[in-house]
Formats: sequence, C-alpha cells, structure tokens
Amino acid sequence: MSNPLPIVPSPETAEKARIRFGIVLLPNFTLTAFSGFVDMLRLSADDGDFSKPVRCSWRVLGETLAPVRASCGIQITPWETFDNAEPVDYLVIVGGLLHSGPQASEATLQYIRCAAAGTTTVVGICTGVFTLMRAGVLDAHRICVSWFHYWDFIERFPSVNADAIVADRLFVIDRRRITCSGGRASIDVAAAILLRHFDHATVQKALRILLVGEMQKGNAPQPHPPGLEPATHPKVKRAILLMEQQVGRNVPLEELACKLNLSARQLERLFKSETGKSPRTFANALRLRTAAWLLTSSDRTVADIASSCGFSDASHLGREFRKQFGVPPNMFREQRSGQEPTQFPDLDAFFRPDSSLTSDVEPGASLH
Repeated sequence: MSNPLPIVPSPETAEKARIRFGIVLLPNFTLTAFSGFVDMLRLSADDGDFSKPVRCSWRVLGETLAPVRASCGIQITPWETFDNAEPVDYLVIVGGLLHSGPQASEATLQYIRCAAAGTTTVVGICTGVFTLMRAGVLDAHRICVSWFHYWDFIERFPSVNADAIVADRLFVIDRRRITCSGGRASIDVAAAILLRHFDHATVQKALRILLVGEMQKGNAPQPHPPGLEPATHPKVKRAILLMEQQVGRNVPLEELACKLNLSARQLERLFKSETGKSPRTFANALRLRTAAWLLTSSDRTVADIASSCGFSDASHLGREFRKQFGVPPNMFREQRSGQEPTQFPDLDAFFRPDSSLTSDVEPGASLH
C-alpha cells in the first residue's frame, strides 16, 4: 500500500492562518525599534530562510504613501494607505523623537482607534505609547514607558494613574494592549508575541540569527542610566530605576520594597550588599546627579530644579552642592555647561562602593 500524499493547504487556507502585522511609523521614529521588530517577524516567518512571509506577514501603513523620516535620516515609504489596508491581527506603532517635528496626525489616531475597537491587538514601541495615549486606547491598562521618557509622559498625561505606569521593565502585555520601552527590547517584545503563535524553536532560531541568544522577558529590568552600576542584583536594579522614576517624590522605603515584593529590611540589606550604601543615601546621590544634569542641559531655574529633584527649596539644593562640589549650583552650571553627566567623575564617584556621600536627611521612613 503506497503512502498517502501529504496534504498541502490551499493558498486561501495558508493566508487565513498567517498572522498579519500592520506597522505604522511615526515621524522621527527610531530605526532600531522598527528594524529589530520586523527582523524578528522576517526570520520567524519562513522555514527556508528566504524571508518569505509564510507564517506571518507585515505591511508598513501610512496616511499617505509619502516617505516617513527616521530620527537618523533614513526614509521609509509606506506600502499601503490606511484607506486601502486590510484588517490586521497586530497593529504596531513605532515612535521615536518626542520634541522634533510633527506628531501623529488625526487620521493616524483615528485609524488606531478603529483597529483597537475591533479584535486587533495594538502595540506601542518606544514613544509609540504616547500616540496610543493620544488615541485614547490605553484606558484601564498598564503602560510601559522608557525610564528616559517617564517625566515627559507624566507631563503630557498628568491624569494617568501613576500605578499604571511601568518604567522599570522592558515591556508590558495587558490583554490586547502591548507597550514596549523601545530599542533592543523591540526584539524581545516581537519574540514574546510570536511565541503566542509559533513553537519555541522557530522563535529561538530567529533570535540566534540576530545573535541575541535568549529573549528577555517583559519583567526584566530596563538597562541603567550611565553611572548607576555596580548594582547587579535584579531587585536592586529595579529599585534604582524606581528611585529615578520618582526622584522628586518623598517615597517611603516600605512602598519601594512592596513594589519589589520585599520587606523594607530585606531591601535595606540587599541594597547595602550590592552598592555599599543604604537606599536613602543612594537616593540622595541620585537626586544630586539629576539636578546636576538639569543644570548643565537645561535653562531651568535653580528653584525649579530643586523642586523637581525633591529638595525642599533652592537653598537646600545649594547647601548640598557646596557640600559635594565646593561651588553653588549657578557656578556649577557656568563651569560645566554643555557637558554630559558621564563626563563628571565626581558625580560617578557617588555610586562607587567606597564613596562617602552623606545625606542631610534625618533617619526616617522615606528615601529623601
């Protein structure tokens, strides 16, 4: 008896089973976020390594077919307009620069609203989350924001519940809303989405081709801003990111520990062993570092910076600056204007285990 012929799905059946992605590039989008995401789709879509869209397909969509400029200057032309686009399973919004050029058009916002009202899962990458907020499709959802854009997000959307904002993780999947901090994490969030539909080997093969290895899970901490090492324990890394996220607020130690599923005493011990400092001392150093960065990178007043960084007033900030740098804030600004914080060795020294930074705050239940 001869072996039966294999059953080959018809083109219609294959098309129906294919996972469909629509990608919208916002003005000044980040090329890394776009390319990382779409390359994961490309490498996972086909067994023969010919980049054929067998398992999934992707299309770049736009209000018009006018090229969209990335923040690096490269331009990409949409393949289809919103009016002619077919329904997709995932609508991916890729953002980038916030303060340069036009934002998403009203037609783009309306297209996102229509997709979100149906069965489409909406994905915001990098500052694409800002556009999802403007479209009004993130109500009652947890929202992942890059630590770098946390304060921009708070300023633009002050009515959002602070507990819903996640600025210490790579990405968040909350029902049919997915938000991602951007950069290299776009690869990780693409892998997490593909694992919903494909076997692990298929997704792992794509990661290996990209020389990524294992994907990072959504609850992995976002990388540190410069100078915040040597903390290596994931709980300490996340604690530091939370401190920076709320650098202007008087955060009780118990509240911070609760967010990390630790007791206050556990966090205190772990922090001391990893950084050589208490959470309170580290938070005070972080406030000074942030104030120094604002002094050299903005024209905000000393009083405004003091308020933003959790100091009681300009005099309080002035005392701390004289104590650590030997000069008042305005002189510090004049001497170091135009420099990056990574060029301040005396700032980086704060975060070394042998640093003797002191805090003028009396012992208590808060970090500041």
